[in-house]
Amino acid sequence: MSSVFADPDLAGLFGVLLVVLSLSTLVGRILLYKKKSQGRSEVLENLNQRLNTWWLLIGLFSLSVMIGKHCSVLLFAAISFLALREFLTICPTRKADHLALLTGVLIVLPCQYYLVATGWYGLFAIFIPVYASVVIPLMCAVGGDNRDFLSRIARIQWCFLLCIYFVSHAPAILMLDLGGVQGASVKLLCFLAVVVQISDVAQYVVGKAIGRTPLSKSVSPNKTLEGFVGGIIVAGGCGALMHGLTPFVPVEAFCVALLISVLGTGGDLVLSAVKRDSGIKDYSRILPGHGGILDRVDSICFAAPVFFHLTRYLFAS
Repeated sequence: MSSVFADPDLAGLFGVLLVVLSLSTLVGRILLYKKKSQGRSEVLENLNQRLNTWWLLIGLFSLSVMIGKHCSVLLFAAISFLALREFLTICPTRKADHLALLTGVLIVLPCQYYLVATGWYGLFAIFIPVYASVVIPLMCAVGGDNRDFLSRIARIQWCFLLCIYFVSHAPAILMLDLGGVQGASVKLLCFLAVVVQISDVAQYVVGKAIGRTPLSKSVSPNKTLEGFVGGIIVAGGCGALMHGLTPFVPVEAFCVALLISVLGTGGDLVLSAVKRDSGIKDYSRILPGHGGILDRVDSICFAAPVFFHLTRYLFAS
């Protein structure tokens, strides 16, 4: 457990996160205390809720990294389960779909993460896109309900791809052999997680500060072009600074971080479009100040698969 944080790069990363979060929490508390006396504290209360939740999220992630690979896999399996639950609550389904949905929760999800835990890349990469995508529509067809059949199976299969397959690529980074360097895959997972979240936060801050041009007004009215550009540049710079966590040189780390940020924003926009279509603001209220699990991992959903395969192709042994 202690050997992970004996690595100076990881210890430095989590040390910086701890300092930044502590200072942010202190400033948030002070501002909230001052504003409460003036009766205008709703925004700051939300900010402090977000910071409290960040303590929980970073704590859980740090603990899973310290304990080891299988704990990280279990953490992301739990994330997939909760994300699946949130997505299915907004998807109209019929009685004939219940067996397929139950199969997804009880068989597809645990099997996918078992393949991650055992490092069985060949089957991991095709299990859901091929085998689950054949079995699930067959189960729905056997149910004998033809009404909206195509749209129903499309929603179910997209749900499994998004919430299980895409998310599982984050812990799958731990199966990569990066030249036999001990702990290299753990640091790479931390690089992905931190860059994605820095991009989200930076886009929000820059957008609030100087944002004027909506990125996609009908889909995500609070996102701005200025925030997007500023956010990915900040994330790219942070990625370059964190190149020691990766097999990349600083320029490569900068470019990869930019790619991750762009893909993460794409995931955010797609999941926002789903919310707008469903007439909801958040997928749930499980994370105070953030919304649901899908509201927090939407960026990971799109960034993790591309990052995993890119790194595996270019750097894995």
